[in-house]
Amino acid sequence: MCGSEKEVYEALINTMFLDTRKIEISMKEAVENAKKYEKEKNMNRAKVWYEIAGGLAIYEGNAKKVTEFFSESERISGARYPILRRAERAVEKAQEFYKKYIRT
Repeated sequence: MCGSEKEVYEALINTMFLDTRKIEISMKEAVENAKKYEKEKNMNRAKVWYEIAGGLAIYEGNAKKVTEFFSESERISGARYPILRRAERAVEKAQEFYKKYIRT
């Protein structure tokens, strides 16, 4: 899918959902959960919910939201997300995948 674009592959490998039809929560609900857990000082759960919101933003093709949600996860957890360096291109490649394999 990414061909020779190693950095884009690395950006998507741990952030992109392969089949979003199995996810039964909206991006909005995921963000609400992340904020709730952050307020409760449960940073591990907040991190996971920001990652879910970011994965859903990839699916929706919204690079701005991808950056927002993975930046929040990075801020509270100290984790590093390669997708933040190439969000636009990563979202483009993910959209190609979804159009070919999911939205047929």
